[in-house]
Amino acid sequence: MPQIKPIKDLRNTNEISDLCHKQNEPIFITKNGYGDLVVMSIETYERQLGRAEVYKKLSEAEEEISQGIPLLEGEELFKKLKNKYVKK
Repeated sequence: MPQIKPIKDLRNTNEISDLCHKQNEPIFITKNGYGDLVVMSIETYERQLGRAEVYKKLSEAEEEISQGIPLLEGEELFKKLKNKYVKK
């Protein structure tokens, strides 16, 4: 469950940092009762970015499918990637 903290709690940075790392999710900071900031660990931030990138790639792939662009077979794709990136 997301944590919601008032902005005054940011004074105790160690506590906020520990909470971010323990919860592995963003902490929402309020100011005067309204949402103001989001604080999270770097690990959580990178995981969020990675998830957004996956969703973007899936959306692009779905668009290509709807446009009738031919799909690559998995084995063919892995052979191409191996040839490109694996040094012999």
